[in-house]
Amino acid sequence: MSCAMVTLTHDAGHDGVLVAARRAQVGLLFAVIAAASFGLSGALASGLLDAGWSPAALVLCRIGVGGLALSGPALVALRGRWHLLRANAAFLLAFGLVAVAGCQFSYFNAIERLPVAVAILIEYAAPVAVVGWLWARHRQTPSRLTVAGAAVAIGGLLLVLDVLSVGSVDGIGVLWALGGMVGCAFFFVVSAGEDNGLPPIVLAAGGLIVGTLALGLAGALGLVDVSAGTADATYNGTAVVWWLPVVALGVVTAAISYVTGILASRALGARLASFLGLLEVLFSVVFAWLLLGQLPGWIQLLGGILLLGGVLVVRAGEPSPESHGPQGSQPDGVLVT
Repeated sequence: MSCAMVTLTHDAGHDGVLVAARRAQVGLLFAVIAAASFGLSGALASGLLDAGWSPAALVLCRIGVGGLALSGPALVALRGRWHLLRANAAFLLAFGLVAVAGCQFSYFNAIERLPVAVAILIEYAAPVAVVGWLWARHRQTPSRLTVAGAAVAIGGLLLVLDVLSVGSVDGIGVLWALGGMVGCAFFFVVSAGEDNGLPPIVLAAGGLIVGTLALGLAGALGLVDVSAGTADATYNGTAVVWWLPVVALGVVTAAISYVTGILASRALGARLASFLGLLEVLFSVVFAWLLLGQLPGWIQLLGGILLLGGVLVVRAGEPSPESHGPQGSQPDGVLVT
């Protein structure tokens, strides 16, 4: 009898390890999809910016179309459990205001005062903020490999963005960029929690809708310029009707990216998911090359190799799936319900 109990316990433990390992693999896939879809936004937006669109108008359409695209699937995933929305109303409001609208609003205020590379660098220091928060709040001390990988990844990010070539920076712009970093870090930390009971697609849809309302209100009050136009957008010499990149911005770079980003955070934890989010910068360079003909220089290529290597080192320094899963983790099937 005792032998049978030991066998059953061993089998259960083995199954748990397999589930955790599979969850981590799926999480890595979601993280790459999120980084790629987020990274497409810059190249798509460039054609509309050149056609006379303001940055705020692009963001408003992006998150508005994204929220609309997710509304139907979110209602299906909710399955009539309206009490989840009532119980998490404040949480959804904070997510939409900080992680969606606040992050975007801060970033675009930052790039009005700072070189774009500097603003991006500060915002993408979010993984460092996530590590610090988890260390201070939850006593999750990073391993030496995680710290070393973070240093290499940030060094690669410096080279990709060619920050060393920019001149002086504006102090107010830095504060706005730090606000964007807080919003980005907030996204990863909050997305990793599953104890609120909200399906990922419901959280993403709610955040995008709240962000749309907040940014729309800011536009109505004259806090941001939301001018747009109907002229064709041009990509690498090819003219495209304006609404095609707008739909792509909403469906691909908002709806898909936010859902997969949340799924990645829940499967991998906030720390690893935030570092994998740095891959967005590499995808941005690739899409700028494909859609805009902007070839990266050798320094950017070297930076990309360092950034990718740093992320891999961080991955190696994170706890293995069999030791323990992310906080509040559940089996794979729960991720998309």
